[in-house]
Amino acid sequence: MPPEPIPNGHAAYSLAGRTALVTGAAGLLGPQHVHALTEVGARVLATDIDLERLQSTFADLIARFPAQIRLHVLDVASEASIQQLADSHDGIDILVNNAAIDPKVSADGSGLELSRLEHMPLEAWNDQISIGLTGAFLCSRVFGGRMAARGGGVILNIASDLSVFAPDQRLYRKAGVKPGDQPVKPVTYSVIKTGLIGLTRYLAGYWGDSGVRVNALSPGGVFNDHPPEFVDRLTNLIPMGRMADIAEYRSAVQFLCSPASSYMTGQNIVMDGGRSIL
Repeated sequence: MPPEPIPNGHAAYSLAGRTALVTGAAGLLGPQHVHALTEVGARVLATDIDLERLQSTFADLIARFPAQIRLHVLDVASEASIQQLADSHDGIDILVNNAAIDPKVSADGSGLELSRLEHMPLEAWNDQISIGLTGAFLCSRVFGGRMAARGGGVILNIASDLSVFAPDQRLYRKAGVKPGDQPVKPVTYSVIKTGLIGLTRYLAGYWGDSGVRVNALSPGGVFNDHPPEFVDRLTNLIPMGRMADIAEYRSAVQFLCSPASSYMTGQNIVMDGGRSIL
C-alpha cells in the first residue's frame, strides 16, 4: 500500500494536532526543543524532575504559547514515573529524549579529580547512565510502544558530536595542574551519546514497519558563557570558526519531528560546524 500523500513546502513542517513530549526540558537545550515544536503547531508536554525549575524556565514561553505548553514532573530513571505519565497523557505522537546529567568537573575531599576515569565513582557512572541512556530506553519502550500500537509516531534522541568522535581532552586542561590531576570530559558522556545512536538504529529497525520513525540529532558545542580560553581552543577545531548559538538547532528539530523528514529513519544528523569532518 502506498503511503499517504506527504505535504509539500512549509506545510510539511506543520505539527498542528500533534502532541510532543520533551524530557529534560529545563536543561540547556530543552527549552529550545519545546520552542521549536510549539512554533510549528505542536502541543508540548515539557517534563523534568524539577518542577520549580520547569516553572521558572518556561514562564515566558508559556505566556507566548499558553494553549500549547504543559509542564509535568517526570523521572526518566523511574519506570513507574514514566508509566504514570503515559497513562495520564495517552496519545503522545512525538518523543524527544533529551534528559541527561551534565557532568561537572569536581574533586572529592581528597582533591581527586572525579571526572577522570581512574577516580570516577561507580555511583556517578550509574546515575549518569540511568538518566541519559536507560531513561531514553524506558521512555522509548513505553511511549514508542504505544505509538507503534496506534500506527505511527516519531522519536528523536538528542545525542552529541561526541557520538561520532572521542573528546579532545586538551580542551579542558588547566594551567599549573599536574597531568594526572587535569579535568577531562567524563567517560559517561561519550558512552551515553554513542549508546543513543545505537538505540536509534535499533529502534528504527525494530519499528520500521510500524510507522514509528526514530532519528538522532548530534549538536556541537553550544556557547553558554564559556571561558574565553576554552572557546578559543574549541573554535580552532571547528571549520566555521565558532560555537553554535543556542537557537540554531530549532529548525533541525522541526525537520526531524515533522512529515518533512517522512522518509528518514535510523539516522544521526550531526550539526557541529564541520568539526567532525576534520
